[in-house]
Amino acid sequence: MTAMRTLKLVAVSAGLSSPSSTRLLADRLLQAARYRLAEQEYAVDVEVVELRDLAVDIAKNFVTGFPSEKLQETLDKVTGADGVIAVTPVFTASYSGLFKSFFDLLDPTALTSTPVLLGATGGTARHSLVLDHALRPLFAYLRAFVAPTAVYAASEDWGTGGDEYTEGLPNRINRAGAEFAELIAGRPERAAAEDEVVPFEQQLAGLADLRLD
Repeated sequence: MTAMRTLKLVAVSAGLSSPSSTRLLADRLLQAARYRLAEQEYAVDVEVVELRDLAVDIAKNFVTGFPSEKLQETLDKVTGADGVIAVTPVFTASYSGLFKSFFDLLDPTALTSTPVLLGATGGTARHSLVLDHALRPLFAYLRAFVAPTAVYAASEDWGTGGDEYTEGLPNRINRAGAEFAELIAGRPERAAAEDEVVPFEQQLAGLADLRLD
């Protein structure tokens, strides 16, 4: 009997307050993705990273060039995850400085091909374009696989289910979670994918052999 594959999901929340609507959205997205993966009979380990608890460590890293042990452990968890949920509050029509600073610490290739689900929170629906104008370009640069549906939650979205004319926040969360789960389930296991990588020197040698032939 084949052992059940255990997936690791990490949600990164850049909310500053406690309780935080940003953390709440991260939890809801994580729950939706976990439910969909459980339907496909995956075991799922989940963890939420609160960036406000790492703010001092992140700032010191920029000054010294070295991460603290706690920060390094968090970076390793994010880059080693099978899927990442990234949620930020909107500050001045973009992601927060804390959110950007954390992801600036990652190697540009560390999230290559990693499924990522994006979310943002703000006081008004006018800032919803932050998802496409700021967050998607950031994670495209990091070479992640971004889920088609990203979720923005304005203050008025909480506690509403939508009506026949509008799609409420719960429906958007469920749809985003389902798409994210499909990306994760369809991704090859990390070890198998790494086994297929051919070193650059070997590729050059192969080209030289072709020229000799």
